[in-house]
Amino acid sequence: MKFDMHCHTKEGSLDGKVMIEEYIRRLKEMGFGGMLVSDHNSYDGYREWKNSLKGKEYTDFVVLKGVEYDTLDCGHMLVIMPVGMKLRILEMRGLPIAALIKIVHHYGGIIGPAHPYGEKYLSAVTTRERKRKYSKQGNKKLMEQFDFIEIYNACERQEVNVRAAKLALKYGCPGLGGSDAHKLECIGKGWADLPDTIRDENDLIAYIKEKPRIRCGGSFYDSTFRDKLGKWNAFRVDGFFIFNKLGAASKRRKRKKELKRIFPEYKASQKNPEDYTDNPEHFVKIQN
Repeated sequence: MKFDMHCHTKEGSLDGKVMIEEYIRRLKEMGFGGMLVSDHNSYDGYREWKNSLKGKEYTDFVVLKGVEYDTLDCGHMLVIMPVGMKLRILEMRGLPIAALIKIVHHYGGIIGPAHPYGEKYLSAVTTRERKRKYSKQGNKKLMEQFDFIEIYNACERQEVNVRAAKLALKYGCPGLGGSDAHKLECIGKGWADLPDTIRDENDLIAYIKEKPRIRCGGSFYDSTFRDKLGKWNAFRVDGFFIFNKLGAASKRRKRKKELKRIFPEYKASQKNPEDYTDNPEHFVKIQN
């Protein structure tokens, strides 16, 4: 059964152009059995589905709850949490990757990089390779903590997706695929072939943890804003860096408060619970 595992809705993403109901209709017309709602730092698209559509229409279509999280230091991450698990901090952009991984895994979720070889500031490998402070060993330890890797993204060129697929093979990670659609014409251009038994997030998490080989594919979407800008796209990317930093700063107080709730104990030497490095050992055990 085909799932589009990277979808942005108008309700949940500032740059999304398609309402969740229209998204579902389009995917059903294309023969898809489900989708992962992965809005930027928001569950609002999924909330619209849950509050207005779930159980009333489209009962033969699976809508999974996810989020594409903007980290402080590692680009975009796809995060999928168990059924009923609500963490406010996943809607507050700007956590460092080490903190995000720790939180997601503690609460039973799975995490993986979106388009890992995509544009700088947006993609895990590209972002970290540009910074000398990250060693090869440190990057290796980071990759070993991911549960999956997005190996097909319809908005990325073939060579980028091939490198992502090789990365997944290297670390024994399942691969996922999606359209990364923000507009109607891009919907369904990327997919992952998942079992019919997957009906909710718990099913997906259990399946991914088995480390299956998942067939992914699609067709390239060449009408992204990036493609239209051409050489001027570099200014857009640098502008996103500033936007992300400002967005992270604006959520700093709320993140700090939420982190203290999630991590009631942390090293006394840490004046700020956000000041964690990439070493997961900098975290103490989370109290249940």
